[in-house]
Amino acid sequence: TWHLKKIPQIVRERTFSLDSPKFEAKTKLELNSVCGIECQRKLPVPSLSDLKSLLSYETVFENGTRTLTEVNVLGAVPDPAANTTTRRPLRRKRQIYGTDSRFSIYDKKFMTNFPFNTAVKISTGCSGILVSPKHVLTAAHCLHNGKDYVKGSKRLRVGLMKTKSRGNGRKRKGTSDGVPSFQWTRVKSTHIPKGWFKGVSGDIALDYDYAVLELKRPHKRKYMELGISPTIKMMPGSMIHFSGFDNDRSGQLVYRFCSISDESNDLFYQYCDAEPGSTGSGIYLRLKEPNKKKWKRKIIAVYSGHQWVDINGEQQDYNVAVRITPLKYAQICFWIHGNDENCTQG
Repeated sequence: TWHLKKIPQIVRERTFSLDSPKFEAKTKLELNSVCGIECQRKLPVPSLSDLKSLLSYETVFENGTRTLTEVNVLGAVPDPAANTTTRRPLRRKRQIYGTDSRFSIYDKKFMTNFPFNTAVKISTGCSGILVSPKHVLTAAHCLHNGKDYVKGSKRLRVGLMKTKSRGNGRKRKGTSDGVPSFQWTRVKSTHIPKGWFKGVSGDIALDYDYAVLELKRPHKRKYMELGISPTIKMMPGSMIHFSGFDNDRSGQLVYRFCSISDESNDLFYQYCDAEPGSTGSGIYLRLKEPNKKKWKRKIIAVYSGHQWVDINGEQQDYNVAVRITPLKYAQICFWIHGNDENCTQG
């Protein structure tokens, strides 16, 4: 079953204007020098004032203007065991682990129906997932390198897999030979948490590698609900799933599933096969509820990509996802709804 959690409140305190960004950073689909789980074990538990700073956020609008919104956090319970994890053996260097277990979705019926039609392409080269009639969840580093917004994020667009129409008015699901065609929609505004700009000891902290894009117009499709990420032990079905647009399979929608190997308070290590381009995909759980025939799905993390970290003086690599914690759920929900009334249970 899903375990409901009481959600803290994120309350807007004040918003003020900032200078327009330069939009000169290069997009990096693979990050180096990041604070991963081993690095996190040494970090102190954030205080309430830390959380207020980390969860304050920048909004960039379509015309290039930018604001900073400071927030207050109500009802947050700091986790005393914040960064403890179970240690696992270090793994070997590779992005595809043994046999490539990814599935390219060619069938037009699958590709343009739920849940696969919730996957979207971001014009900077990443993937994302529909989380409301007007909002997309993706990774922050698809838009910002920690210092500046990336080139292309000023005129950001989101590609939704579309349904083509024949001349006689009959609709047919929009792909040819399993290659999706996209309907591109402009982005009205982008929200990124200040925690992404902060970094830890000069390294980028992955904990806040998430962003929400508001589309200029509603997409009228089914979207996926947000959930709170459970611990590995409480994971329904013990498998995570995600779909995105991997660079090595150009134009194809690629689906995969796997189990999670390690966790911290904010991150999941997992060995799902993935290549750059799938970064920013929404990671979801499936649960068949008692006495119901249909699967229920909820997004519980954002795929941050293939990362390199320094562990005991050696470069190790892994695939990482940013967990949707109660605080992040409250923030993303607040961005979507503009208030916290809809965000009390996750």
